[in-house]
Amino acid sequence: ANAVVDAGLIFIGPKASSMEAMGTKTCARQVMSKANVPVVPGVKEPVKDEIDAKNIAKSVGYPVMLKAVAGGGGKGMRKVDSEEDFISAFRMAQSEARNSFGNDEIYIEKFLNKPRHIEMQILADMHGNVEAFVERECSVQRRHQKVLEESPSLFVDPDMRERMAEVAKKAALAVDYVGAGTIEF
Repeated sequence: ANAVVDAGLIFIGPKASSMEAMGTKTCARQVMSKANVPVVPGVKEPVKDEIDAKNIAKSVGYPVMLKAVAGGGGKGMRKVDSEEDFISAFRMAQSEARNSFGNDEIYIEKFLNKPRHIEMQILADMHGNVEAFVERECSVQRRHQKVLEESPSLFVDPDMRERMAEVAKKAALAVDYVGAGTIEF
C-alpha cells in the first residue's frame, strides 16, 4: 500500500497504517480498547513466559483460550479448562503458531461458551464516512473456520443490529479505515 502511494497512485483498499494497526491480534485489541470498542476480556500484550501466562490465565479465570498473536483460520488456538492443563496447551499453541505463522507469540482471552460469530460489512471513504451493512451469521464452524454464512442473522434483532453497526463504524474510524472491510463480533 505504501509503495503504491509513494508512486503517486491511489491504493484501492485500506491504508497501510490501518493494516498495521490491525496486523496482529494483540495490536488490534490495544487499538480497539483505546477507542472504547468492546473486546473479549483478556490480555492486550503477547505472553511469552509460560509461568507468567499461567498466572494470567488464573486471573482471567478458567476456561481460557490461548490464541496465536499472528493467527487466523483457527491455527494456534487452544482451549484450557484448568491450571493442570495449561503448560502443555501453552506449548502446543506456541508450536502451532510458530509452524503456521513463523511467530510463536500467544495471548490469552476468556473462553466464551457457545458464542455467536457475527460479521458486519463496512464501507469507508477517504473523508471519514463509514457505513455498516447487514450482518452475516458465521457461527456454523468446524475447527474455528466458517462453514456457512447466513444473512441476515436470525439471532440479531433490530436493536442489536443498530448497536453493532455503530460499534463497527467506531472500529473503522479508530484505524482510519478506507475501503470495504469486515468487523467481527
